[in-house]
Parts: sequence; C-alpha cells; structure tokens
Amino acid sequence: MNFEREETVRFGHCDPAGIVFYPQYFVMLNTLVEDWFDRGLKIPYAQLVLQRRLGLPTVRLEVQFTAVSRLGDVLRQVLRVTHLGRTSMHLESAFHGGDELRLRVKHVLVCTSLEDHRPRPLPDDVRNAVPAYLETSR
Repeated sequence: MNFEREETVRFGHCDPAGIVFYPQYFVMLNTLVEDWFDRGLKIPYAQLVLQRRLGLPTVRLEVQFTAVSRLGDVLRQVLRVTHLGRTSMHLESAFHGGDELRLRVKHVLVCTSLEDHRPRPLPDDVRNAVPAYLETSR
C-alpha cells in the first residue's frame, strides 16, 4: 500500500521563473512524511516530537528531478516503505503532475532521541503500523 496526498505548488515554492525552486521539494517531502504519520500511520507526528521527544531525521537522500513543476500545478505525492530496520526505515517517494513524473526520491529516516541525538529503536506503535506500507507486503 502507498500513502498518497496532493499539494498545490504555491508562490512561495517557486523561483522568479515560476518553477519550483528545488529546496522547496524537500519541504514538501517532509510534509509528506508528517502527513503519512498523522493520516496513514495514525501516529501524531507532533506528539512523537514534542511529547515523546523522538526525531526522524533524514540521513540519506537520493533525488532525481525529471520535469519542472510550475506555480498552480497539483502534485500527487506517493510514499512507500522499502525497508524497515531496527532504528531506521527506507522510503521511496514520487511526485507526479498529472501523468508526468516530476521527482523521484529515495530517503532514509533514523529514529533518534531529541535529548542526545543518538539512534533509538523505532517505537512499537511505529514498528507495528509501518508494515502496511512496506513494499514486500504488497
């Protein structure tokens, strides 16, 4: 199963040419992950960070930019899990404008303590919810 959401390209995402300035894709990507936790996994991301004091920093990022996105485009963003480890998870995401692939991303998130910033095992609720999005479970 994939998690999907849509996002409209806003003025603040764009450079003076009216196309998405590439770092803004990373902001969108982080929003996709947060929405996946909130709506897909049903684990409030804000609670994970603020009350449970756990972070999920991106430690590896591989990106292919395949086509430009322009102001007003609606991007369908798709996320799936390719590997679930003890402290980390490997994700693949794609952004589509209509039928056109705009961006493909492979990213690795590591669960860390926000107190000492060292890796921690993924919490049980996360570990139990993620397999629904794991590529091998399809």
